[in-house]
Amino acid sequence: MVEIYDAHEQGEVVKKWLQENGSAIVIGLVIAFGGLFGFKQWQSWQISNKQQAFVEFEVMNEFLTAGQLDAALNNFLTLKKDYPGSPYASLAGLQMGRARLESKQPDLAIDHYRFVLEQGQPKAIRVIARERLARTLLGLDRPEEALEIVQGEVEIVGFEARYAETRGDILLALGRNEEAVAAYQEALAALESGIGDREMLVIKLQALGVVQPGEASAT
Repeated sequence: MVEIYDAHEQGEVVKKWLQENGSAIVIGLVIAFGGLFGFKQWQSWQISNKQQAFVEFEVMNEFLTAGQLDAALNNFLTLKKDYPGSPYASLAGLQMGRARLESKQPDLAIDHYRFVLEQGQPKAIRVIARERLARTLLGLDRPEEALEIVQGEVEIVGFEARYAETRGDILLALGRNEEAVAAYQEALAALESGIGDREMLVIKLQALGVVQPGEASAT
């Protein structure tokens, strides 16, 4: 018998997901999500649909934890088909993308990230998919496509440093070193205290022959 969870329990599941998928980009997502699980939004989503989508998401994660990627895919496909606009479908897309990368299947990860980029809800989650898609394309030695992904207009409040660093990595791969330096410097300037890897940015700049004032002692 399928166990039904209330809104509070479902919200806790997503909080757990955020904790387990930490890093600077998810910290930004927490801010961007705002009142995702607020009362009004839950009201607008039919109870029966949200419960079933939640169940599909939970089962998918259980399969992923057990290393059963093919089985997890079935639940994800159900979410895509029956609940494409639900937050669970979007979170599932990010999970599946990550699982594909871990399984050395980056081409398939691209499909998952594109789904979230195109249909992700709330819209803030598309910011994550966009950055991960660009990173995946870069890893496949497709820097021109990756650059197109991160250069378009996007609301990235809370993600400025992450996007600037990603853009710098792509520009570096393209041999556009001066532009890469500018992007890395932009990332440093946008980096909030205690968030992100400042030391890595400094190392990248030093590798390009640039040392930021006051940063030389950071390494």
